Amino acid sequence: QVQLAESGGGLVQAGDSLRLSCAASGRTFSRFAMGWFRQGPGNEREYVAAINWSGGDTYYADSVKGRCTITRDNAKNTVYLQINSLKPEDTAVYYCAAKTIYDSSPLSRPNAYDSWGQGTQVTVSS
Repeated sequence: QVQLAESGGGLVQAGDSLRLSCAASGRTFSRFAMGWFRQGPGNEREYVAAINWSGGDTYYADSVKGRCTITRDNAKNTVYLQINSLKPEDTAVYYCAAKTIYDSSPLSRPNAYDSWGQGTQVTVSS
């Protein structure tokens, strides 16, 4: 099992930027893929971005492509999500997730991941 802890959320204005962090512990972080999801009020959990074990491959939802960058530092057991040009519709709880099982499940699917953090709230005011 992997323990995940997100940080970096907050109340910002439209157009601002944020960098979310997710610190992992409990397993060898550098061996598995990581993802970011978000859940806004009244919405289902939505895929945002994913990154493979090495950081060499990154993937983004169309809704955030061009505004988000996912990176990881395996030496620090941490994955990051940089979000630029924030919009009110980006308001959500942001979760990081770890995919420690090696199968063909798409990284955009929540059920591909077996460990989740508690989330960090991002609120964007207009």
